[in-house]
Amino acid sequence: MTSTLNPKKPVLKMDNVCKNFGGVIAADKIALELYGGEIFGLIGPNGAGKTTLLNLITGIYQSDDGEMFLLDKNITKVPTHRRARLGIARTFQHPRLLNRCDIKTNILMGSDLANKRKIKGGKLEEDMNMLLKCAGLQNVNLSDSIEKLSYGQQKMLEIVRALLCEPAVLLLDEPAAGLNTKEMDYIVALIKVAVQKDIAVLLIEHAMDLVMGICDRLTVLNFGHQIATGTPTEIQSNEEVIKAYLGGSCNVKS
Repeated sequence: MTSTLNPKKPVLKMDNVCKNFGGVIAADKIALELYGGEIFGLIGPNGAGKTTLLNLITGIYQSDDGEMFLLDKNITKVPTHRRARLGIARTFQHPRLLNRCDIKTNILMGSDLANKRKIKGGKLEEDMNMLLKCAGLQNVNLSDSIEKLSYGQQKMLEIVRALLCEPAVLLLDEPAAGLNTKEMDYIVALIKVAVQKDIAVLLIEHAMDLVMGICDRLTVLNFGHQIATGTPTEIQSNEEVIKAYLGGSCNVKS
């Protein structure tokens, strides 16, 4: 996918970030730079440390070593709620929504955060309708309970909510998991909106066709180690990646 990368200043930078849980290495000197309008994939086997990395970026976990910067601000010791206000939004492997609230209340949580960051203009209704259409949710009754939505619809709604935050960085943790082909198309449409808004997108996903087809760059993790970073073509031809993750041969088409 064509991106509008800023070659000079990353939106998010991780500088040799480390995290151990007892004797288990979850992140070993991870170094990443994400740019506005870029889709950056994070792949690796189960247990490789992908979700741990998202938890480090959002501040759920504190790093043992290294530093993180968001828009040139050192956020290494900044708490989770402050990172959200500074422009980090995320989704989860399983949607985390307010199950006792209606759909619109859940959506407006995103715009509320944007308002607190003082960056939301007067286009809330327009933006919300556009995002709901991209997600195939334009015909849902916003006064219905969240429980009226299917699992796939809830996952898409979580992305809609995150985009309404107007984030600088959007972290997506397996957004396509458990979805059918049509729902995956909606996920791609929402990611494209993020790119158009110059948001840096970090995508964890096991659907290799999706990852290789949409990402500008990728990092491969294995047991907390960053074993390769590059374009999809470079990753597919990397012998260490093939051995550690892709099972000895790589037939994924980009």
